Order: sequence, then structure tokens, then C-alpha cells
Amino acid sequence: MVFLFSFLVAISVLSSFIFVFLRNSRCRRLRLPPGNLGLPLIGETLQLISAYKTENPEPFIDERVNRFGPIFTTHVFGEPTVFSSDPETNRFILQNEGKLFECSYPSSISNLLGKHSLLLMKGSLHKRMHSLTMSFANSPIIRDHLLDDIDRLIRLNMDSWTGRVFLMEEAKKITFELAVKQLMSFDPGEWTEGLRKEYVLLIEGFFSVPLPLFSTTYRRAIKARTKVAEALRLIVRQRREESEAGERKEDMLGALLGGDNAFSDEEIVDFLLALLVAGYETTSTIMTLAVKFLTETPLAQAQLKEEHDQIRAKKKSSETLEWSDYKSMPFTQCVVNETLRVANIISGVFRRAMTDVHIKGYTIPKGWKVFASFRAVHLDQDHFKDARTFNPWRWQNNSGASTSPANVFTPFGGGPRLCPGYELARVELSVFLHHLITRFSWVPAEDDKLVFFPTTRTQKRYPINVQRRNYGSGPPCKQ
Repeated sequence: MVFLFSFLVAISVLSSFIFVFLRNSRCRRLRLPPGNLGLPLIGETLQLISAYKTENPEPFIDERVNRFGPIFTTHVFGEPTVFSSDPETNRFILQNEGKLFECSYPSSISNLLGKHSLLLMKGSLHKRMHSLTMSFANSPIIRDHLLDDIDRLIRLNMDSWTGRVFLMEEAKKITFELAVKQLMSFDPGEWTEGLRKEYVLLIEGFFSVPLPLFSTTYRRAIKARTKVAEALRLIVRQRREESEAGERKEDMLGALLGGDNAFSDEEIVDFLLALLVAGYETTSTIMTLAVKFLTETPLAQAQLKEEHDQIRAKKKSSETLEWSDYKSMPFTQCVVNETLRVANIISGVFRRAMTDVHIKGYTIPKGWKVFASFRAVHLDQDHFKDARTFNPWRWQNNSGASTSPANVFTPFGGGPRLCPGYELARVELSVFLHHLITRFSWVPAEDDKLVFFPTTRTQKRYPINVQRRNYGSGPPCKQ
């Protein structure tokens, strides 16, 4: 028995050596980027996950860039993957969407969002829906139709703030209500709050093991997804009946139901579900981290307060912001840019090579995944001086980067999949900061720190103690 066990161990070790040798020979023959594919099957997945438990925002990539350079090969989440922290390569990947590369995301995200979500659409359908989404989130639409609701709903939520608040929770409530209003014209109420609670469970399943039998989190997320989809389906049916009767609202759902689009209920539900996720999770996290960075940088907070106090003073008794107010916030835009650069809510994007791709002297084989890392570029000292320090003043010359900002600053991605709500997110964050800093002073209720996996966020939802400023309180906001 002992001999048999020793023989099996020897065979396993020998097989592993042969596997690694043959794999490395193939890598050299294909001119793959340098790197390490790790152990059979699991690759370097465990190293990636454990690395992000540290306080370093980019430990996995930092270590390999130092060893192999800005483009390297690894094996994570069950697939060989080429990582890029090179801005030119990242731009090449983004610009060749649908030609050389196609989007590819973990099955947990795909299953929960639905096959008709904007994130997963491809080809002409994606182009059509991306264009439609951008048409509802461009500057003229925000100025003429959305700004009033953004301003009103943010003030309405802040009316209830007192004492200790969990800023992340409050920001999520704000961004969800804004998204529901913009997509379906619903004001805050019992229905929207019930839907938001299901969304919390749904989003928790994005980075879990997509096996309901083994993952309680994923099982809860699937159930929440079913409830969200059914709630949205009822609204779509009701609005379709109203549309057929000649009643139409000027919102995203109205556009999906109108004209010659001929979208099915299932397509519309998946589309709305994914847009609610996009408008809810990322913007609320940016809001929270902007406040955290400002709190830790008193000079920036003081300059931001001065800018917004001046805007507030010109308005006398009115708290309502207008488009001209938004356009007179130059330092606020510096804060927004720097928060996006340092926080990197979207650390990068996964794509899959549709054919053998030759770049920078290397070959990315057909079918392999690539990961274009935005965070690694944003935090690179070669592109931003003191890159890991929050410094909004670096943007006062409209650059902020040592090289072309169009190439190195990509918080919203780029190419055909550029985030269609990028301007809307900026406006929401700017209006949020205006009302926060003119209405309140605050201090952290306890120490909180950033964590970076699976996404950047605060560990404790950033609890703060708020106190109303006398001059900024004003009358409660009416719905």
C-alpha cells in the first residue's frame, strides 16, 4: 500500500513537470508575453485573490510588471490571460472591440445581468443600444431634463440626515432613486425601496462562485434577480399597454417601447436591470470615496467648500442648482477626476481574442482572455507624479498626466464600449458634493480603510458624524 501511494505521488509529480515543460515550450513557440501560468487548472488565481487583501491597490500586477514588463501572461479564474498595464496596448484593445476582441465576463455576472444586458450585447445590437443610452445621458438632456431631478432627489435624501450616517448606504439610496427616476419616471417610495433591497442581494452575487448548490450568496442573488425581473416585467407590461393607448413618457423605458424598435419584454427587462446596476453601484462608491479622500486632504476640502459657498451665496434663498452653477465648478471637476483616477471603481476590462492578435512583438492566441488594467496605468509613476497620492490640483492645467491624458486617463473605458453615462455620473457627483459641503460639516465616526477586491470600496461603509451648517440648512425639500 505504501509503495502504491509513493508510486502515485511520483507519477503525479512527474506528470506535473511534463505538463509545465510542454506548456512553457508552447509559450515560447507562440511568442506569448512573458509570465507564469502557475499550477495546472488553478493557475495563479489564489495568488491574485490573496494579493488584494493587502493595503496595496495593485499588488498582483505590480509584482509581475517588475518581473516581466507591462504586458505579461498569467492564468486566472480557469483561463490563460494576458494582462496589460501599457496604455497603448489598452487603447488598442478598447478600439478593436468587435474586430479583434469581444467582451467576456465571468458567468456569475452574465447569469445575473441577463443575456440582453448592454454589458453583454455584441455587434449591431450593442451599437444601437449604446447609442440610445447615450442619447438619454448627454449634456443637453442632463441640462434640460435630468438636472432638476438630480438636485431635488439629493436634497430630499439629505433632509433626513442627522448624527451618525453610513455614507455608502446613503449614497446608494440616492443613486438608485436617481436611476429609477431616469429610466422609468418613478419617484422614491415603498416600491423603489423594496426593489433596492433586492438589488443589494443581486449585486453581492457578482463575484461569487456561480453554483447555487455550493454558494449561499449566489443562491440568494439568483432569487433576488428573479424578483427584480418580475417587478420590472410588470412595469414593462403596464407601460406597453399605456403606450399602445397613446400615453408615452419621455424616459428610457418610453424610448424602448416606442418607435420601430420592436424589443421584447425580456430584452427590455434585462436592459433596464443592467442599467440600474450601472447607475447604482459605481456612482455611489465614487461619491463615498470622494468624501473620504477630501476628509483626509483638508486643504482640498477647504478649497472645495470655498467654491461651493460662493455658488450658494449668489443664489440667496434658493438651494436649487442650475446648469450654469454646475459649469462654474472648476475645482470640483479636479476633485472628480482625481477621485476617479485614485479610486478606480472599474479596475479594468476583460476581453477575449477573436483571432490570433499580434502586438508589441507578442502573440495573443485566439480564444485567450486579455485584461486591460486601467488602475495599473492610473497608479503608474511614469504617467502621474506621486501617482498614489490624492492630489486634485494636478488637474488644474486640464491635464494631470505627464503624457496625453486621452491615452492614460480612462476611468470610463473607451472605444465602442465607452460608458454611456460618464457625463451623468460627473453631474451627480458634483451636485452631491455641492449639497453635502454647503449643508454639513462632518468627521469620520470610526477608522475605515479601502479594500480592492473584487472592487474598490470602504470596508465599513464609511460611517461619519454629520452636523448641519446653519447657513446651508434651508427648508426641507418637497417631493
